[in-house]
Amino acid sequence: MRRTSVLGCALVGALLLGLVGCSTDGGGGTTIAGDAAPVSGGPPSTAHRDPAPPGTADDSPGGSSAAPSSPGTPTRTKTLSKAEYLHPDGDYFGLATFHGPNRATTASAAAAAGEQPRILEYYQDWDQPFSADHAELAYQQGALPLITWEPYGDSRAADQPKYALQRIASGTYDAYIIRYAQKVKSIGQPVALRFAHEMNGAWYPWSESNSGNSSGDYVKAWRHVHDLFQIVGATEVIWVWSPNVLRGTGGVALAPLYPGDAYVDWIGIDGYGFGEKTATEVLQPTLDAITAFSHKPVLISETGSAPGPRQAGWTADLFRWIKRTPNVIGFVWFQYSKDEGGRYDYRFDISPATKAAFRKGLDSLTLRPWPVTSGGSH
Repeated sequence: MRRTSVLGCALVGALLLGLVGCSTDGGGGTTIAGDAAPVSGGPPSTAHRDPAPPGTADDSPGGSSAAPSSPGTPTRTKTLSKAEYLHPDGDYFGLATFHGPNRATTASAAAAAGEQPRILEYYQDWDQPFSADHAELAYQQGALPLITWEPYGDSRAADQPKYALQRIASGTYDAYIIRYAQKVKSIGQPVALRFAHEMNGAWYPWSESNSGNSSGDYVKAWRHVHDLFQIVGATEVIWVWSPNVLRGTGGVALAPLYPGDAYVDWIGIDGYGFGEKTATEVLQPTLDAITAFSHKPVLISETGSAPGPRQAGWTADLFRWIKRTPNVIGFVWFQYSKDEGGRYDYRFDISPATKAAFRKGLDSLTLRPWPVTSGGSH
């Protein structure tokens, strides 16, 4: 593990003492689809992917699966340790749904799949604090929360100097990051955190080609954010470094964007089918490039296939590829319609043939047993 300098610790310690009353320099907003960008690159379509507000009738925290808590603290579902999640005994089946981790959207997709998800992915901008309630909703549904944490605000413009990587690395957003980390630490439970994903594309402000960023700035920003979490003591985070597949990124090399094995727990890959015959041709070149510099476990952190005559075949091949590929620990399906913000309608159940391929594919995998918490019945 990388050591933080004494001076750095002192500076962060001073900042921690002064956090009360501080406000973040972040903006607000929702988010956009990932490798749903055109094959040739360019900005993806806007997608409102922020979680539904907790506290509705079907989303209220608490329940029979929750572990006892001390007086005055929220009742939370008992979970495993970070170490127990890192190397699963079986493949993770994950879902990213509109308004996830809302119970209703999860239940609908799970019913179509015939399996409960083991990971629930959702998205947050930098105006949003960490929500223990949203994480608890995932735990109650027997799943590990995977938060895609996006450093930008209301605007979906690719160029936003306000969120330049150097500003993140130099401390402009430290008050917000530390508050976020403190709240993560306070629940004492693992969460997977996917910070500034698809950094090798040109459609986000944290691309080194945008916002006045320079080569090397991404790694500096990642390490700075990671170090703040370590100093705060938020050590149960599973750090997910998640580039886009190589296709459509203009030949941007991945190795210079990698923060290093000491800063990453899982490597994610975002890759979608845009009419290709197989998922293999979409995913394998990127995996080959990654294994040249790291052998960390790989999670396909966003995937789906555009509708069309090849959708069912592409979906079937995705499962064959996962099954035969060492070090791939599972996938997260981007279960969004076009109206919900996907570039295409990526829902696996829009076509009987694709739904059948999806269900058969899940049956072919050795899935990690559900629930992935250590709680009781769900």
